[in-house]
Amino acid sequence: MRERPVPVLDSDSLERTELQTLYRETAESVGMESINRMAVELADEALEFAGELDIGAFDLENGATVLDFGVEHTGGIEAGLLLAELQTAGLATVQTGMDTVADAPFTFVELACDRPDLALLCSQKAGWEVSVDGFEGLGSGPARALVAEEAEFRELGYTDAFDLTALTLESDVLPDERVAQVVAERAEVNTEGVYLPVYAAGSIAGSVSAAARAAEMAVFRLFEAGYDPQSVLSATSRAPVAPVAGEEETAIARQMDALAYGGEVSLTVAEDDAEAFEAVPSTAGEEHGRPLGGVFDDVEWDFSEVAAGVFGPASVTVNVVGGPTYALGETDEAVLAESFGV
Repeated sequence: MRERPVPVLDSDSLERTELQTLYRETAESVGMESINRMAVELADEALEFAGELDIGAFDLENGATVLDFGVEHTGGIEAGLLLAELQTAGLATVQTGMDTVADAPFTFVELACDRPDLALLCSQKAGWEVSVDGFEGLGSGPARALVAEEAEFRELGYTDAFDLTALTLESDVLPDERVAQVVAERAEVNTEGVYLPVYAAGSIAGSVSAAARAAEMAVFRLFEAGYDPQSVLSATSRAPVAPVAGEEETAIARQMDALAYGGEVSLTVAEDDAEAFEAVPSTAGEEHGRPLGGVFDDVEWDFSEVAAGVFGPASVTVNVVGGPTYALGETDEAVLAESFGV
């Protein structure tokens, strides 16, 4: 691993830095690791095995490292699994399996996690929109925890403090020095400490990592419904890997369908809240029942105009410790087949 650069600090960041120190001391007292440290170790693994995984790797002039999981390099299933592990900061087990969609064999991605609050909400969630001089990318990963401005961080009382960071970017264009500089400034690290794994939605790694998001969608839907994310004790999920589309919007629509009509989630939770649980599956949404590409077309791909219920897994089982078990929603292979072109 490279030498750690000195963190960039200024008077404006002092208050947040003091908070980061406090949170870090609290985390250390309960044995909690920095999620950025764990993710950077996975980024270094991607560098070490870049050739075998067909991942592009290069340093920008300002020292930031770009890892191309699926823009100019092809990547593959294993690259996609590593990407999903990196997005969840190494706190989830991600693997593939086989099942069928409309009697046709498909690859499925399975995820298991015992810290869904940190792995899924504080890392995997795509919470940053990066827009820099014509570059547009959707960012996820533990870099978000260095800023900790989103509502889930305030709810959990968590922020990370580390001098290296990783932000994965969904974009069909590779980031340049300006993008790395913006990420570094926001995360308050030197550019030499920034890793930028990037992938197009229309890539194998893009489809694989998207299929790993079913549990994240479920936990975030619970959070939006007012449920305490720390009460989610474990999460497991699986979803089919959508066929890779050459056009980005088609790829995104297929991947969302894979989750909304094929994503299955099992949660173990500490507190009972039937109303919140019922809001989780995509069947709770008014648009449920047709491929989401048409739904997105109707609002000209402005996701803020889409009902939140669309962004949930197809089905969820919630096991309340010492309480009832809820089985909600259902998969829909007919819609999946239509979306996938089976």
